[in-house]
Amino acid sequence: MNWSKNASFADRLSAAAEAKKAQLERAAQARSEAESPAAIKRRMARDAVKVARDARIAERRATKLAVEARQAAALAAAQAAEVAAREAALKAEQAARDAEFAEQTAREAALEAAAAVNAPRPRYIP
Repeated sequence: MNWSKNASFADRLSAAAEAKKAQLERAAQARSEAESPAAIKRRMARDAVKVARDARIAERRATKLAVEARQAAALAAAQAAEVAAREAALKAEQAARDAEFAEQTAREAALEAAAAVNAPRPRYIP
């Protein structure tokens, strides 16, 4: 049979009091163990490990950011150089076209001058 059905109210009350007392004793023992010098040293060691881990993580992040910044700078420099080369090529093409146009204009002017010199002059009839 079940103990609680056979036990009297006083027995159950005293069992509950003993359980509460045991629970309070365990809590007090856990609190005293948590405040012991050995536990404090363990907590300090864990905190030191955590700080060191956080420092390593921050260092890795900083290194990664620095590498990304260098890569971005190199990419920007390459793009700027490409744009500058493209502009220089366009200017060179324009200069070549201008020179060709000037040469063609000079040839046409020379042909017109030669034609004007060789053209028959109108006669004057009085």
